[in-house]
This record gives sequence, C-alpha cells and structure tokens, in this order.
Amino acid sequence: MMRLSETQRMLAHKTAPLRSFSGLVRRLNVDGPLLGGLLLICAFGLFVLYSAAGENSRLLINQAVRLGIALVAMLVVAQLPPDFLRRWTPWAYVGGLVLLILVLTKGDVGQGARRWLDIGVRFQPSEAMKLAVPMMTAWFLHDRQIPPKLGHLVVIAVLIAIPTVLIAKQPDLGTSLLIAASGIIVIILAGISFKLIFGLGALCVPGALVLWNFMQDYQKQRVLTLFNPDTDPLGAGYNIIQSKIAIGSGGLFGKGWTNGSQAHLEFLPERHTDFIFAVLGEEFGLFGVLVLLVLYMFVIGRGLYIAVEAHDTFSRLLAGSISLTFLVYVFVNTAMVTGLIPVVGVPLPLVSFGGTSMVTLMAGFGILMSIHSHRKLLPH
Repeated sequence: MMRLSETQRMLAHKTAPLRSFSGLVRRLNVDGPLLGGLLLICAFGLFVLYSAAGENSRLLINQAVRLGIALVAMLVVAQLPPDFLRRWTPWAYVGGLVLLILVLTKGDVGQGARRWLDIGVRFQPSEAMKLAVPMMTAWFLHDRQIPPKLGHLVVIAVLIAIPTVLIAKQPDLGTSLLIAASGIIVIILAGISFKLIFGLGALCVPGALVLWNFMQDYQKQRVLTLFNPDTDPLGAGYNIIQSKIAIGSGGLFGKGWTNGSQAHLEFLPERHTDFIFAVLGEEFGLFGVLVLLVLYMFVIGRGLYIAVEAHDTFSRLLAGSISLTFLVYVFVNTAMVTGLIPVVGVPLPLVSFGGTSMVTLMAGFGILMSIHSHRKLLPH
C-alpha cells in the first residue's frame, strides 16, 4: 500500500505542471486545440517568411512583434462574453463606417489607393470591417425569425452594401468582396432556401457586368490577364507566370529552405506578402503545401465545431461566419497565386507579412474562443 501511495504521489507531482497549464488555459478562456493550430501555422509562416524575405532578420523580428500584438488582441477579445460583444456590435459597426468615410476624405495614399489612416499608428479601417460586418449581420438576425424573411434580407443587404461600396471606392476591390462574402455567409448559415441561393447566384452574371463598368483599368486588366497571361508576359501577366514557374518547379518535396531560385533571384514579385505561397511551393514542394493546408483545415474545422456547440443564434452565426470567411481568405490567396482567379491583393492568412490583417484575424479567433468558453453560461 505504501509503494502504491508513493507511486501515486510521484505521478501527481509529474502531472502537476500539465494540470496547472490546463487550468491557466481555461482561466484565460483559451481553446487549446484552436490555439495550437494557430501557433503551428504562425510558426510555419515565420519559417517560410524568413526565406521569402531574403533571410532578412529585421523583417522577421517585425513580423514576430506583430504576431505577439495579435496574440494579445486575441487573448483580450477572448475575455469578452458573447453578450457583451452583441450589445456593442451596432456601435462597432457605425464606428467602422465613420473610419471608412474618414479614409476617403483624409486617408493616406499609397500605391495609388487611399486605404490608410494615420493617428499615430497607421492602419487600415477596412480590416476592422471584416469582423464588424458579420457581427452586425448576426446581431440583426439574433432576435428574428430564422430563416429570415425577404424584408429582413433587404435590410441585411443594405448593411453589407454600405461598407462594401465605401471600401471599393478606396479602391480595394478584393477586400470589399471579402467583406461582402463574410456577411453573405451569415445569411446562408441562417438557412435561406436553396432556390433563393441559386436565384442570387444567377444574379451574379448581370451583377458582374455592372461591376465591370465601375472597375479601374488595372482591375479590368487583371481579369483579362487571368485568361491568357502570356499576352503580356513582362507586364500584367508577369506575376502569375513567375508564380506558376515557382510552384511547378518545387515538385514533390521542393528545392529546400532558402534554395528557391525564383524568390532569391528576385523573379517572383511580392514574395513576402501576396505571393508567399509560391515561395512555399517552390522550397517545400507539394508536401509542404499539404502540411499548411491541413493546418488550415484543422483550424477551420475547430471553428465550425465551436459554431455548432454555441447556444444562441448570434454566437452560432458569427462563429460560423468567422470560420468560413477564413476558409475564403485561404482559397482566394492560393487560387490567385496558382492562376485560378484574378490577382486581388489578398495575403495568405497568418503567413504573409502584415500587421493589421493579422491582428484582425487573431481578434476573430478570440471571438471564437469567447463563444466556446462562455457557452455553459448561456441558457439552453
């Protein structure tokens, strides 16, 4: 009996740190599996970014600092109960609209677009709307009939259209379409009929024709280049051609870390931002690409599990939209880099170099963690 008691004490002593860490995670309202998946993606991203940036340690440190800020933002948001988030959603949405209007009137111009505000810290208000729009859509549907009535859909369409148009005017067509998608996903998750979905899909054709008339010349050129990049191999088609060469040359296991010729000989443009996926494909091959995609799918799957477990309409719709919108971001970047859709300037989530985008993404995952950790406090 004495030996058994000593063994139990030894096991208890060895497992105490694990229990302590698990307790800390619960107290911070952090979802362990989700956090683990996010940290693996970020670590992999820093590994690839170091090579994509030409082994620039300063840029890597800057990215690590931004990642640290984003993780703090995630932890802070995770402490906010879903009821608190729901109450403040309309104010966040209106505040975001005010910032978008300020961008159009007083924003900084860079690379031919007016997208930034400088208030001591330079940031893109459009990034905040990636959360504000699905939150506002979910807030509107929280106390209303599900699936929504036609009148409610009209109101939601207006709520989505206002920030979408303001962002498109910057111009930032890629971000505006992604924000519109985040709101549309909420509507789909609310259970609208397949007939209505197909009807809206059919309207995309005339809608695309109308959109074409409002697009900038360089945006139209990107669409035309998609179908035949070889018509302008040194101009509009250059990025896609070099990206395809990089990915195709990677083969099964790639050329090895920091050994990518397209990136390091500077054939590949925007290699540490929008086209970092091409660097991954060249240096780590199909195997490396699949590893990253599996990590992405794990995070998305965990987010959808949290959405299913949520106990109120607002939380379910919001968690589902955040998870599926993240999937859209991954798809748009990878499809853009491989030449399946036009170049729209969307970074690879948590891998491309960037600040505001990473903070927004992590804040969204903080919302997921809040929804999951507070679910037991909500009425069934």
